Amino acid sequence: MKKNPSPHPSPLEAHLGYWLRFVSNQVSAGFQQAVEASGVSVTDWVALRTLFDADGADNPATHATLTQALGMTKGAASKVVARLEDKGLVARAGAPTDARSHTLSLTPTGRALVPVLAAKADANDEQFFGHLPAAERQRLARLLQEMVRLHQWQEVPRS
Repeated sequence: MKKNPSPHPSPLEAHLGYWLRFVSNQVSAGFQQAVEASGVSVTDWVALRTLFDADGADNPATHATLTQALGMTKGAASKVVARLEDKGLVARAGAPTDARSHTLSLTPTGRALVPVLAAKADANDEQFFGHLPAAERQRLARLLQEMVRLHQWQEVPRS
């Protein structure tokens, strides 16, 4: 009996996932290099940006806030906080309502660094997507956001 040959598999380049990963790797590597020049990691940037938004809010940031924003375990998020404390970018204080909890806030140095890093993020976007007309950039963002909503993805990208 003769075996039917298996169909020829489609090439890598035929898959949207391949191109998304290709672009994502380049964009992420460019941004990583930019923020590391400022002495922080991309994870640090996400933590700093999260704390920047929480500063002065009715509900101050806690370790739980960062755990969720970073998509990390409590222990891993604590290491990020400790690293940012060591760099003088984040301060930890006892929570007024719970002696076991701590609130987190940016130090003046940390607060001043966030706009610098945000400008690097903007420049990175411009470098990789600046050739697209504004309407196409917005359309791309809407398409990706729609995929996130449709699939109900909630896990924060970590790499």
